[in-house]
Amino acid sequence: MLVPGYGGGSLADLPDALLAALGVRAPDPDTATLSGAAGAGPLVLEPADRVCLFLVDGLGAELLRAHAEAAPFLSGLAGRTLTAGFPATTVTSLCSLGTGLTPGEHGMLGLTLAVPGTGHLFNCLRWTLPDGLTMDPELWQPAPTVYQRATRAGLDAVYVGPAEFEGTGLTQAVYRGVRYVAADTVDDRVARVHESMRQGAAHVTVYYGDLDAAGHMTGWGSEEWLRQLAIVDDMARRLVEGLPPGSALYVTADHGMVNATEKIDAESVPELTQGVALLGGEARARHVYAEPGAGRDVLAAWRETLRGKAWVVSRREAVESGWFGPRVREAWLGRIGDVVAVPYTDLAIIAPSHHRVEAMFTGYHGSMTAAEQYVPLLQART
Repeated sequence: MLVPGYGGGSLADLPDALLAALGVRAPDPDTATLSGAAGAGPLVLEPADRVCLFLVDGLGAELLRAHAEAAPFLSGLAGRTLTAGFPATTVTSLCSLGTGLTPGEHGMLGLTLAVPGTGHLFNCLRWTLPDGLTMDPELWQPAPTVYQRATRAGLDAVYVGPAEFEGTGLTQAVYRGVRYVAADTVDDRVARVHESMRQGAAHVTVYYGDLDAAGHMTGWGSEEWLRQLAIVDDMARRLVEGLPPGSALYVTADHGMVNATEKIDAESVPELTQGVALLGGEARARHVYAEPGAGRDVLAAWRETLRGKAWVVSRREAVESGWFGPRVREAWLGRIGDVVAVPYTDLAIIAPSHHRVEAMFTGYHGSMTAAEQYVPLLQART
């Protein structure tokens, strides 16, 4: 078992390290590391006049290492390995990246979470609730972002990404303070990065998500995934070639991935449905919300059913073990399942009636295995 955040640095350290290199004060060190790693401090990076952060969804360090030949430019860059934190999923990692806080502090503790006292699940990626209800991003995630801190320090922080993500709830929750520059194609994103940096932007983040999408649908290592990896590699090379002198490019990711070799339908196994009010999280990091008074029985049933396949713990055990960081704000405790189930084999715990497409995936992420946790931090300087 990996301890999230262990390894001398974490994904949450990255933005503040970059901003610190540009003269912005680093946050309290107690909140600068993910998930309770003992002795894991902020990353130390050399100063640069301008920084470009290339964020590749799903680019696990072990995945890249296994297919170095498909990404010769990236594989030739200097770098190190970071850990994503728990759960190893986009919404959690992006919020850690965007705030410099652990999941227990920022509250984005999973893909789908219970809204305490409502009986509803909230999808933090799509930013959706049932029955036409809405969620205010600043209420769900009230912590200031590193981009807001950068703006207050007089730095121009830019985010280059798909037009469809501009103004969404997730974007407002994790990227508040950025100047959003919409760009859909690879060519447009490379051009907008270079343009922004030539115009004086101090920090530009550019996002690419199609590698993750290919991994979900066809599996990491598949022909389509390798094609996407080659696109990422070429995009990184082109980004470097157009950076102004004195700039730094950093390449990192939000999580890795595993290909499922077994699936359990948590909606059709009686032992996994008895006493369960809501099934949240995702296939590799399940939040199980019990009916009143049923928590102990649900925990026992899930432990027995998933024995030898998953870590199954109570909310208290997950919090006290530091899964979400050294502290979890009291206000966020109700977002965590009464039971948290995390496969350590290549198992996916699916829920087809509520998440039909997810149930058909080949690749999944969220757990604490090396393939999901380890992400690269690569760098090039001009």
